[in-house]
Formats: sequence, structure tokens, C-alpha cells
Amino acid sequence: MMGLGCVRLRHVDKSFADRRGLPAICALANICLDIAPRTFVSFVGPSGCGKSTLLRIIAGLTPPSAGQAIVSDREVTGPRRDVGMMFQTPVLFPWRTVLENVLLPLEIFGTDRSAYLERARGLLFLVGLGDRLHAYPNELSGGMQQRVALARVLATQPSIILMDEPFGALDEFTREKLNLELLRIWQERNQTVVLVTHSIVEAVFLSDEVVVMGTQPGRILASINVSLPRPRHTAQMKLPEFAALTFSIREQLGLD
Repeated sequence: MMGLGCVRLRHVDKSFADRRGLPAICALANICLDIAPRTFVSFVGPSGCGKSTLLRIIAGLTPPSAGQAIVSDREVTGPRRDVGMMFQTPVLFPWRTVLENVLLPLEIFGTDRSAYLERARGLLFLVGLGDRLHAYPNELSGGMQQRVALARVLATQPSIILMDEPFGALDEFTREKLNLELLRIWQERNQTVVLVTHSIVEAVFLSDEVVVMGTQPGRILASINVSLPRPRHTAQMKLPEFAALTFSIREQLGLD
């Protein structure tokens, strides 16, 4: 028992059948991992190592072929309200305003729109879009659209937020700014965050723990604790400790 916001993966395998009659593709093999509540954990590894698949299993969007995914001490059997997910693209409805996009999951869950209107507005102020409530997605930059997507995830007050490279398509300046915003929001709200990223530097800067994954099949190579003090700031990237952590991850991935 680890309580609200914990994630436990027990001997998780995932295989995908080949439509051409070839042997099934093993995407994940024997994944065992514990994620403590209110921590920030990143998955890093090359394309094809199963990072996104693992995130979808935790979210209840993809069932494992074997093993168990347990969230907040309950086995995952499908999507849940206490688990929110951000994707690589913001997936906003172009005919709905920023505020209406944030309210969408609350409407889907059948909650009273008027009761949550102030929460939605407050979240948009939290992510720095308080002056764009009635704008439409095509009037926003890519970074602003991802801020809307983050506010939408936060609207249902999940105990766990899963993020599948949400800032990967953004320029470096915008990405760094959003990483700092993400850290600020995480520190304020005490939710568990699990991030998939290809950036080793991003993973070390944001995380309490970096889970390094390898391919053929997708598996965990190492879990590396990041003991850098919080709150984090970009100047820490110049520290020898930061460099040592990034090189340790690179070694695990065979990059050095």
C-alpha cells in the first residue's frame, strides 16, 4: 500500500500481434517499478523502447499482455478520473474557446458546468492564459495551446498526471519556459507527474527519478535518483552534479 498518487508496475509485458502473421512484437518485457506519490519521474530512452506504451498502460488506455499496473492501490482496468494525460499534441477543439476546451472533460464526466467555471478560469490564470479565456486555438501559439492542454488536465484534479512528450514539438526557448512553469505548478499542487521525454537534460532538470529504458524488447535499464535541491533553476545545469547525472544516463544508453 502506497496511497493516493502512487504507481506500481508488476512484471508488465506488452506484445502487439503482427497483422501479416509474423510473430507478435514484444514492446515491453518484465517492467517492475514503484513511483511514490507526489514525485516527478521521467522515462527516457530511444524510440521504440516502449515509453509511450508504458504511459498508456498506466493511463488505462492500453491493457498489458501480462502483469499488473496499480494506481493509488487499485488495479488499472481502464481510464480513470484520477489519472490525467497530456499528449504530444494539445488536441484542442477548434470551434471551442480556450475556456470551453478546459471545461470539456468536466462536461464529459457529467459535472455541473457552472460549478466548475471559476476553477477553469483559475487554472487558465495559473498557466498564464488569464487574458486569453475567449480566444480560439488557432489564435494561440503552440506553447499557448499546450498550456491550455495542461489546464484541461488539471481541471479534473487528478492525483497523477501522465505527460507524453508534451513540449517535444516546441522551440527550445518555449520548451524551457514551459518546463519552469510545469515545475512551479507541480510544486504548488503536489501531484504525481510521470513524463516521457527524449531529452536527458530535461529529464534530469525536472525529475526526482529518471527511469532509463532500452529496446528489443522495451525494458528498464536503470532507475537513477536525482538529488539536486529544489526548487530547481536553470543555473543548476552548470553544476558538476548535473553533468555527472546526464553522463550516467548516457552511459546506460550506450551513448558514451
